[in-house]
Amino acid sequence: MDLSRKLLFTALLIVAAAIDGTQEAAMVSGTVFCDQCKDGQRSLFDYPLSGIKVTITCADGNGQVTMSREETTNIFGNYVMRFDGTPDLSNCHAQVSGSGQESNDCGATAGPAQELRLMFRMFGVEFFGVDSLLSEPAQPMSFCPRSVNPVPAPVITPTRPSGPTAPTGSPPPFRLPPLPPLPPLPPMPPLPFSEASACSHQYWTMPEYKCYWRVLNPESKVALMFGPLAARRFGTDMTLWEGLQGRGDPYKTLLREGTTALLNSYNSLQFPYNSIGVVTHMNWALMGSTRGVLITALRFIRANSGSGKVTCKLTPCK
Repeated sequence: MDLSRKLLFTALLIVAAAIDGTQEAAMVSGTVFCDQCKDGQRSLFDYPLSGIKVTITCADGNGQVTMSREETTNIFGNYVMRFDGTPDLSNCHAQVSGSGQESNDCGATAGPAQELRLMFRMFGVEFFGVDSLLSEPAQPMSFCPRSVNPVPAPVITPTRPSGPTAPTGSPPPFRLPPLPPLPPLPPMPPLPFSEASACSHQYWTMPEYKCYWRVLNPESKVALMFGPLAARRFGTDMTLWEGLQGRGDPYKTLLREGTTALLNSYNSLQFPYNSIGVVTHMNWALMGSTRGVLITALRFIRANSGSGKVTCKLTPCK
């Protein structure tokens, strides 16, 4: 099981524990990648695609479509769909169906459809996963390998020209003089991202630490970072900076701590959540009950405080 599936499985367990037993629903989630080399599989050159439309289609035994649902991927290439009640998703598949409103160089061709796989059931909720969906450009990128199995060059056997026979015996071996020893290399400075660091939301709102907003922008929209569920709950105009000010309400606390965890995930490789894990946990919490929102917010608070073992490694910007 790769890292992304482990993170998804953990997120599903957390949400399942927070959902009331009377709620019945089916959850489907997955990720869309740009297949830059058009090789039909995930590779080192592929990356998650945002703004891509994904359609889940279900058919009966005669092949007639009985249900269809469409969703758009968020900035991390993830999509999540919720089906209320107990629908039969055993004969359903997901496929890329469009590139949304924005133009996308990788949306020329959709990859093959993938079947929905039931991961587990818990508290009346079924959780389905989908293998990675692919979207392809019109032509492979120039840096892609030309061929997976290149044709070997022909082997040419050299022929000895006719002429007088060379004298037998080998010449004396030629030896280079010994080289002087190389000077020792200077010690490498520590990599800032490799250090374990966890900072509370108060640090991220201080002006002396603004330079650590490397990947995210304080004016970025919450809806763009966390997806459609966050847009419905917090609106489409709220920024990440405004989200860090939230308090006094379970959902505002969740947004504040989720935004803080997202910043910490980009600042330290050893933070308990990576960026995709933060967004996944956030969305599962928004689809559950208020109790689930509080549980997820408390887990974010614990991670952002370092669990009593890790401190904040931010230093004032110069």
